[in-house]
Amino acid sequence: MTQTSIVPQVSHVVVVEDDEITRIKIAAYFEKAGYQVSQAASAGEMRAVMAETPADVVLLDINLPGEDGLSLTRELRHGSMLGIILVTGRTDAIDRVVGLEMGADDYVTKPFEPRELLARVKNLLWRMAAAQPVSAPQDEGKGRIRFGACSFDIAGRKLTVHDVPVRLTRAEYEMLVALVSAPNQVQSRDRLLAHISHRGDVPSDRTADVLIKRLRQKIETDPKMPLHIVTVHGEGYLFSV
Repeated sequence: MTQTSIVPQVSHVVVVEDDEITRIKIAAYFEKAGYQVSQAASAGEMRAVMAETPADVVLLDINLPGEDGLSLTRELRHGSMLGIILVTGRTDAIDRVVGLEMGADDYVTKPFEPRELLARVKNLLWRMAAAQPVSAPQDEGKGRIRFGACSFDIAGRKLTVHDVPVRLTRAEYEMLVALVSAPNQVQSRDRLLAHISHRGDVPSDRTADVLIKRLRQKIETDPKMPLHIVTVHGEGYLFSV
């Protein structure tokens, strides 16, 4: 395990990868880009590094010896807002979906270009920073959120627009909860769908897109020019207050 000296006001990236060549290559690339970088070859080394210096982003290999990277993702996400990007050699979509369900923010599949990984880290850090000022958009009380002309009572499962009650299906409610729970953060379709417990009422294979369209029709003044549920092309959707 190696760790660079602390650089004030610089994002700390932890590279968790058991393949030494890959780990050193990633670390060197990020150090050259100006990041503080720590390396870990196992879950134990990762914990030791992060106990000494909290991380901003963890680049986590799924196939680690001893402890599976997916389980570590769930552990890291519990009670933490750090960024998690899975680095995996697996090409099966189900592994990527499971990783997002466990709490990962993004993933890259080997082989990959370091430049792509750097771009994803920069984007993730930007989204995390953008989300900081808004932890709960215009909180009216416990479990109630206001945005635009809408008032959303999460606990009561009630949505009103211009003080008029608007009916939500179960899937629409769960999708809206997923969106408002992460304001100003881009969420992939897979991550949003992880919140949907029942999909029988969705008339399309493009589940996320269909639900987003239906929600826009209910909460947006002009669904064709949405102000609250914004499309981020190539990535997913972002909820804006």
